[in-house]
Amino acid sequence: MRFYFLFSSLILLFSACSSPMPEAVAVTSSPAKLDYLKDVKPILDKRCVVCHSCYNSPCQAKFSSFEGVDRGASKLAVYDATRINSADPTRLFIDAQTTQAWRGKGFFSLTQAADSNATHNDSIMMHLLYDKKIHPEIIGDYEPERDELICPRNKEELAEYLDDKPNHGMPYGFPAIKEHEYMTIAQWLQQGAQGPSSSEQKALETPSEAAMKEIKKWEDFLNRPDPKHKVTARYLYEHLYLAHLYFPSAKGEYYELIRSYTPAPKEPEIIPTLRPFDDPEVKKFYYRFRKIHATIVHKTHMVFTLDDSVMKRFKELFILPKWREKPHCITYDTKISANPFLSFKQIPARSRYQFLLDNSHYIIMTFIRGPVCRGQMALNVIHDHFWVMFQDPAYDLAITHPDFIDAQSENLSLPIEKVDGKLYRTFSDVYIKRYKEYFLAKKRFEGFLYPKGFPLKAIWPGNKASDTPMLTIYRHYDSASVHKGILGEEPRTMWVIDYAQFERIYYTLVAGYDVFGNVSHQTNIRRYMDFLRIEGELNFLDYMPKEVRLSMLQSWYINDDSVDEHKYKEIDNLDTAIEYETPYPKYEFIKLLLQKRVLKSTKIDFDRLNFKVPGKVKPKMPTEYKSVEDYMQAARAVSLPGSGFITFMNDRGANNIFLRIDMPDGTYITRNLVINRWHDNVNSLFDEESRLDSHKDTMDILDKSIGSYPNSFVIVKFEDLPDFLDLLKNTTGSDSDIKRLKKYFISRSNKDFWEIYEWFQDHFYQQEPVKAGLYDLNRYARTPWNQGE
Repeated sequence: MRFYFLFSSLILLFSACSSPMPEAVAVTSSPAKLDYLKDVKPILDKRCVVCHSCYNSPCQAKFSSFEGVDRGASKLAVYDATRINSADPTRLFIDAQTTQAWRGKGFFSLTQAADSNATHNDSIMMHLLYDKKIHPEIIGDYEPERDELICPRNKEELAEYLDDKPNHGMPYGFPAIKEHEYMTIAQWLQQGAQGPSSSEQKALETPSEAAMKEIKKWEDFLNRPDPKHKVTARYLYEHLYLAHLYFPSAKGEYYELIRSYTPAPKEPEIIPTLRPFDDPEVKKFYYRFRKIHATIVHKTHMVFTLDDSVMKRFKELFILPKWREKPHCITYDTKISANPFLSFKQIPARSRYQFLLDNSHYIIMTFIRGPVCRGQMALNVIHDHFWVMFQDPAYDLAITHPDFIDAQSENLSLPIEKVDGKLYRTFSDVYIKRYKEYFLAKKRFEGFLYPKGFPLKAIWPGNKASDTPMLTIYRHYDSASVHKGILGEEPRTMWVIDYAQFERIYYTLVAGYDVFGNVSHQTNIRRYMDFLRIEGELNFLDYMPKEVRLSMLQSWYINDDSVDEHKYKEIDNLDTAIEYETPYPKYEFIKLLLQKRVLKSTKIDFDRLNFKVPGKVKPKMPTEYKSVEDYMQAARAVSLPGSGFITFMNDRGANNIFLRIDMPDGTYITRNLVINRWHDNVNSLFDEESRLDSHKDTMDILDKSIGSYPNSFVIVKFEDLPDFLDLLKNTTGSDSDIKRLKKYFISRSNKDFWEIYEWFQDHFYQQEPVKAGLYDLNRYARTPWNQGE
């Protein structure tokens, strides 16, 4: 009796504490059947895909295709820095092909209702849209990539979510969708949340006639049976598997290169290996092109154009030259396949390196926007802003002395052989010791070959206007972007990349990186990347005056005792071949490259607005605005270290700001305000905050769209520009300053937010019709405010 009383009391206690079960949502029926592609998908794209489209989509809910909508959500955290064992991958279109298969992997529906009839619907999506409809207030902070999301899979969990997260309906942390949009989605859910018909789906997946002609040409090339073509195809596939392949004759269509069980003309059937160099485990497979029918989102939209000129170039690089060995097929044994210096040894290194140089912008973009959609693990290893150059093949040991690289192939092995390494190897030094042996051998050999140092022409100049011999990389906290040319102020650090480094960065951060890997895999890659970064910096220092190299290096590694004078002198065995005349060798070096036309026809030059010649008087704010030059002077002044806005806006979520200036004649000027965070050093995986100094931060004001993640939209009327510039220069973070800033900065709670977002998005499509994609709003300024309050 006592047990019964206790049991009953516990039931009552938990019942009293549990959240009330939500009732099915009333829906006004539609007399007509809604069409997914015409009626529903445009709404999902504009209001849902902007946050639900990548590995980092909250709950892995990807709405960029019906396959993703139908797959639903998962409780598996893709990004988990403490994962003991690697997780099974859950890549849409790869790791499962049917709804039933996804259910077997733990995904649950967001659109299917347990209780649905002519007047009500109780799907998870319906409840979350309805909750925003009745609770539209945006209260508190919203940071979906870091929030502890419950990801409700049933009514019980939904009740807990709605109780635990009031005012967190969908769209998450943004204004509710319009009434007609809400009604369309609600009625579609009520009608069973059906996708495209089989004929519509077939049309989505079928290439156009123009594309079919190109695909046949390329598939014939990649599937030729002789060893030379087979090995070439394998090399190209391992470097292009992330690309959105574009045929100029088939505008608006993009394709991915896959390994398929099936040959043409059958439908491509992907072989779902974890990484592109993993064994396909079939005797025969085929390289095929598969049409991308999901909505294009910018963060994964890495365009690589294929046409007749590219085909000709590939043949010049890989098919026509004599190879180092008789062409032969390669094993997929991991010890070989995870080391490109072994697996592709037979291809002339000159060919491999020139392929990377020809496509340097794309290849580096894969580091930045590849498997790591949420890139903090990969990105806290680099400074916020730096320039990249490349060693000319005529001065690259891998090209001039390939036997040296052959002898170092074991030392060039990478920490990507396993994705589920033993935990005790999390901080293993095996690969780092090999790396150091290689690097010391390389420096000794370079000292023997070039004792007087590298001349200016040892920097690759590019061969044609479309080449990218100099690149700018911006880090935006946990995302990054790469751009042709040298943008912004002179950065603290610069890199010179050679072939062996280029290939290792690619295989470490892209081809060999598994976001589902365990802590050992991810940590060892992060630690190895420290050394690859330092190698690029040391390569650059070889071009600096010998007497300033160590001090320059130490200025990049403040409070880091790993920069040891004795150790550095051991590798500093080159004199300086360049004669410097000023105390600003970085500036003088770049200026020499530009003035002497070393960069040939690429038309790269200093950034007219942001670059400030060292030694010149720092720009000051103008006292009045009468000319364009006055505004440019103000822009230069507000971007200096110590400016109020830069110092005050030191939050991780305020790095990339999209600005629109409304002109009196109805036209617009757009700029991106990119804040570059000062790090004393970036040589540690931990405690990044302690190495920041907001008083040394800078800002670049750029006339092109930067990055995939807007942190804020800003709209300024031209007549208010002097006030806005004064705020950027002098704000102290006072209440009155904040009120003035809120006049210009668009809060996530702004009633016109969606229209403003669409304006910037449409402008991006106009600027970059081929390379644009949907921006991602997951990292928009998390704290809402009332406009002008």
